[in-house]
Amino acid sequence: MTPAPDAFRTHHAEIGGIRIAYVREGVGGYPLLLLHGYPETKRIWWRNIGPLAAAGYEVIVPDLRGFGDSDLANDDRYDVAAHARDAYALVHDVLGHAHCATVSGDLGGVVAQDLGFRFPGFVEWQCLFNTVLPFIAKDYEAAGLPVERDRSKHPEMDYFMRQATDADGLAAELDTPARRRAYIADFYGHRFWAAPGTFTRDDVAFMTEPFADAAKLRASFANYEYSTGNRVAPEMVHLFEKNPIPTLLLYGPEDHVVPRDFVAKAEVAFTERIGPMIVPGAGHFLQWERADVLNQALKYFLRRRA
Repeated sequence: MTPAPDAFRTHHAEIGGIRIAYVREGVGGYPLLLLHGYPETKRIWWRNIGPLAAAGYEVIVPDLRGFGDSDLANDDRYDVAAHARDAYALVHDVLGHAHCATVSGDLGGVVAQDLGFRFPGFVEWQCLFNTVLPFIAKDYEAAGLPVERDRSKHPEMDYFMRQATDADGLAAELDTPARRRAYIADFYGHRFWAAPGTFTRDDVAFMTEPFADAAKLRASFANYEYSTGNRVAPEMVHLFEKNPIPTLLLYGPEDHVVPRDFVAKAEVAFTERIGPMIVPGAGHFLQWERADVLNQALKYFLRRRA
């Protein structure tokens, strides 16, 4: 059954002149920061929030700037560093937590990794799945792993290149709420990012509704522009060394955008880890597709780290 959009109360915090929307459940427990990616909002975590809060964690789930119920950026910054600084300000400055654990995939996983390096000691533990791994080509090659430096010619990367190199043109084509939602809906179905049949029609409607807004959809393309240099990020992302933070690694093999070499490369990239563990029946949206596995794995992992 598709959860209701208002299943959890949405709060707002003003951070750098931008209102960041977030859900906060289980107040008083150890803080667990859940970071969404693309094409997602905080709604992708609706199957995780309740069980994790019930397990004793304070679950904090923001919409990244420009996504969902958060404001568009007043400085037009949607780079990884800006997202990481927002997350730190929310959890540390607004909510008063000196430390936290993060759970994330896709863009959220890059933000989480950057957050851990940018604010040393703040992220004590992390869980990552189906995301971009550290850019440490020499280490991968030393481990005997092939490194493909340009995946742009792969058929499944057509969306990436269009959003990166012709974001305004694409946004102009998606000129009605229905067209914008249909574009996002493809990521949950025809593009095979998820296990077949995972998302019902109601689920897709639930996930795509926040992208009906033209400005929000256009803002969501910015990360792809940064990735190809078509937009210049003011700060470099911290993703160029092995990651020493204790990490739980999961991988959804039904994902047709994050390749299967994620597993072997993650073994090289994270020096203190559990996994990677392959989760059958999950793809890119592992937190929704196999919420049961993720929720249980997190409880076990964090209990061991306590």
